[in-house]
Amino acid sequence: MSGPDLTSLLSLRDWRALGEETGVRSELQEGVRIVTPRPAKRHIRAVHRLWNALESAAGEDYEVLGEIDIVIDAHTPATVRVPDLVVCAATAPDHLDAAHVLLAVEVISPGTRRIDRVMKRSEYADAGITHYWIVDLDGPRLTELTLTDGQYTGSEHIGEFTTTVPFAFDLDLRMLTR
Repeated sequence: MSGPDLTSLLSLRDWRALGEETGVRSELQEGVRIVTPRPAKRHIRAVHRLWNALESAAGEDYEVLGEIDIVIDAHTPATVRVPDLVVCAATAPDHLDAAHVLLAVEVISPGTRRIDRVMKRSEYADAGITHYWIVDLDGPRLTELTLTDGQYTGSEHIGEFTTTVPFAFDLDLRMLTR
């Protein structure tokens, strides 16, 4: 049995037929498979610390997940993104669509700055993801975005970050880089 034709735009079915790969990180952008190297230690450490902090605050009604496919657009050519972290309801299904995501979090890496700040911001807004955080470890700073009338509005935080959505959460951003 052969796999999907990787020279054509991929559908969601084609994407899922590829299966999991551990050596690379890949996403599907309008039917095109985008492959990037695994993140550096600094990035992994920050994501792990943020994951732990979110999980501690989330309570049993929410689930914090990392490295999970989120279907942004299921129509061919499909778009599937893999945020660094997502928060969803604990009752969400195993395969997540954007509608299940309460919060998407991206930690910027040297090669993802434009993708995270421009492309994913636009895609997540179009898909209706209500809350999007962009964490820049240089600073460190967190851009908190909330979807209002189809557009993200937000603010930048340096030092301490406090929010009540999707649940009450306080974070000393400096702990992400220690």
